[in-house]
Amino acid sequence: MSRSEAMAAATGDFVKYQALGNDYLILDPAALAVRPTAENIRLLCDRHYGVGADGVLIGPLGPVRPGEPIEARLYNSDGTECEKSGNGIRIFGLYLAARHRLGNRFVVRTLGGDTAVEIIDPASGLVSVGMGAPDFSAAAVPALGLGDRVLGQELALADRTVTVTSLNNGNPHTVLVLDEVSPDLARELGPQIATHPAFPSRTNVQFAQVVDSKTIRIEIWERGAGYTLSSGSSSCAAAAACHELGLVSDTVQVLMQGGAVDVQFDDQGAITMTGVAELVASGAFGPRLRHALAAPPSDPA
Repeated sequence: MSRSEAMAAATGDFVKYQALGNDYLILDPAALAVRPTAENIRLLCDRHYGVGADGVLIGPLGPVRPGEPIEARLYNSDGTECEKSGNGIRIFGLYLAARHRLGNRFVVRTLGGDTAVEIIDPASGLVSVGMGAPDFSAAAVPALGLGDRVLGQELALADRTVTVTSLNNGNPHTVLVLDEVSPDLARELGPQIATHPAFPSRTNVQFAQVVDSKTIRIEIWERGAGYTLSSGSSSCAAAAACHELGLVSDTVQVLMQGGAVDVQFDDQGAITMTGVAELVASGAFGPRLRHALAAPPSDPA
């Protein structure tokens, strides 16, 4: 990351990053206190009346100390809280490296658990995150009426029955492995599956096409953001489902509308995901937006 990028990440009311078209606003409580109400999150993410983003990341929460996990909270654009986001954590990792100069390795803590982060190449924004081993048990997802382990189970929708594999890798995911995938299909079936009664906490949905043993293509419907160009946790979930079904090898490239990430499985099934992210902008909220957020006035100096 250049000196100008580091300065931008260190100033202003907000910082905006994107990871393969999946964009997040970072609000650092040390710079500006904004209450993370559902109304405030929706306003910030609104692309007409706010800044515009797929989600908001608030952190660091508490002091940043070398060797200790750095806590953050993640929110979807609909105002709901998200347990974990692979793209969001990669983005937050770049921000932390620029703003707090922690070095290239540290741990980020979210509601979905601790995630090891490695900044591989600050200049290109290449970041690796340890996503852990997925859990396919129905209790972990959670999923109702789909057996004890949700692997290739049938799910009845309004006009068809689909075959799904569900898992939790910090948040819930449901994967459909199909011969062909498309944005239209994701927009059609995604909302039906995300809000299906079988998933009491709702679920993120991935539509996966196996290109070969080392490559899959996916389309994504996120439970809190809708159709999404890319998602780190969705990439890992889709790769994990295909891996568990014996369709891919231990190294998988996941292709999405916004770009690609690399997913690696170790001998214990734990996942490491690697991909790029970049700084988009930093700035100050205007007076009306600041008033709507009930944020303190900006320092005139």
